[in-house]
Amino acid sequence: MKKKLISLMLASAMVLSLTACGGSTQAPAAPAAEETEEAAEEETAEAEAEAEAPAEGEASDMRVAMVTDYGDITDQSFNQTTYEAAKAFCEANGVDFTYYKPEGDSDAERVAMIDKAVEDGYNVVVLPGFAFAGAIAETATMYPDLKIVALDVSEYDLATAVGADTYSEPNVFSAVYQEELAGYMAGYAAVKLGYTKLGFLGGMAVPAVQRYGYGFVQGADAAAGETGDAVEIKYTYGNQFFGDADITAAMDTWYSGGTEVVFACGGGIYTSAAEAAKKVNAKVIGVDVDQSGIIDGGYAAGMTVTSAMKGLAATVDTLLAAIKDGNWGEYAGKIENLGIVSGTDPEANYVQIPMATTQWADGFTQDDYKALVAGMADGSITVSNDISAEPAVSNVTVDYQAPIK
Repeated sequence: MKKKLISLMLASAMVLSLTACGGSTQAPAAPAAEETEEAAEEETAEAEAEAEAPAEGEASDMRVAMVTDYGDITDQSFNQTTYEAAKAFCEANGVDFTYYKPEGDSDAERVAMIDKAVEDGYNVVVLPGFAFAGAIAETATMYPDLKIVALDVSEYDLATAVGADTYSEPNVFSAVYQEELAGYMAGYAAVKLGYTKLGFLGGMAVPAVQRYGYGFVQGADAAAGETGDAVEIKYTYGNQFFGDADITAAMDTWYSGGTEVVFACGGGIYTSAAEAAKKVNAKVIGVDVDQSGIIDGGYAAGMTVTSAMKGLAATVDTLLAAIKDGNWGEYAGKIENLGIVSGTDPEANYVQIPMATTQWADGFTQDDYKALVAGMADGSITVSNDISAEPAVSNVTVDYQAPIK
């Protein structure tokens, strides 16, 4: 990823360094041979510069808009990370950027914001979350010149939206992530760090959240097999991506009953887990991004054990750089499933836990984590992404509870 992005930047620098030489508008009646040669060289230089210049709709007039999904750009999760990454890239590269927030939670309202972006002259839209499937299905063919960068919108989501078995449009790229791997890392780390009473609080039971949860269970099970500890996991969904009094009350019951750490997996739903954890000096695991800053800063220092993360910002950077540099064709029409790309550099991967803020200890060190990643990379550690059934376990007890709401 880093090498590719560097190469993209170098390519962009080379393009921007080219300058076209202007020819004389009034040539002499009988130009000297050296003048004729010079004019020819100037014309060649102009032609080469034009050939190297970005195509229309790419770097020269690239304008980027982001549309939020359920939440807003202060959700400390999916929307905020996407917004900040897109905004930072555009500011650094002199690209016009804005964002739109739908008035409500419906395909029609999301389509209305994409319509507005196009009307306002934006030719690239960044859309975070599976909820955009219907809006993408409707607008991709409506606006064939619009470049659509989607995050976490699977081919199944898109195909279902158009009533087909497969989906591909030449102006759409979507990245989906192997959340089961990040969830596994978090569950494995929690048990190796000595926690034996775990909880998983999912937002809505959508595939990405389920993969996180089932990966978490598998990781805890593998670690318990190594430690020999009796590990218990409570598992439920809140059926929404934000916390409230009902969900906090459920977490109060978990924590007062002995739960030590809860993997709060669903945007702003972490607020309910953190509020309950603070009352009993318990712990939380963050999701999607490194949530230690907001959780520890807003509730209690040292509350966040780790976070199960995916490379939203890296994906945004790569795709916007590709569009800017005229390399959109490498991604257009594709849906890529991103996960481990390096067995030696955990921070280069699209799924990971944070090296800087995970609460490392003798039971689970950075070297242990690197060995875990290496095993995932070489295939010696496998994690199922099957969400059609609860994962088989042999070393933990899982209490699958009814959704809270």
